[in-house]
Amino acid sequence: QLQLVESGGGLVQPGGSLRLSCVVSGFTSDYYAIGWFRQAPGKDREGVSCISSSGRSTKSADSVQGRFTISRDNAKNTVYLQMNNLKAEDTAIYHCAAGRTTVYDMCVMRRGVDSWGQGTQVTVSS
Repeated sequence: QLQLVESGGGLVQPGGSLRLSCVVSGFTSDYYAIGWFRQAPGKDREGVSCISSSGRSTKSADSVQGRFTISRDNAKNTVYLQMNNLKAEDTAIYHCAAGRTTVYDMCVMRRGVDSWGQGTQVTVSS
C-alpha cells in the first residue's frame, strides 16, 4: 500500500518561504503523479500543484503561480513544494497525494487520487 508522509510545515511571516517534502513509500513512486492540496478552515480542498510521474509536466493553481514550485526526486521517492512570498491566505493544512492519473485530472478535476498523506500545517502570520 502506498504511504505518503509530509514534513516542512510551520509558522512563517508574510513574505517568507517554506519547503514542504512528501516522502512516498510502499510502491515505486515514479509510476504515480503526485499533488499538493490544501484546505483551510471552512473552505474546500484546493489543488495547489501537481507533477507527473516523470516530472516533465506540472500544473499549479493560479493563486500560487510564480510563488510555488513543485519538483520531484524519484531516486529519493520525494516530492517537494517550494513556497516563496507566502501570504496569509496560504495558511492551511497541506496534504500530498498520489494517483495514476494526469496532473490536470488530479489538480483541476480533483480526481484519480489513490492515497493521501496526513498533512502538515502551514501558518502565515506576523
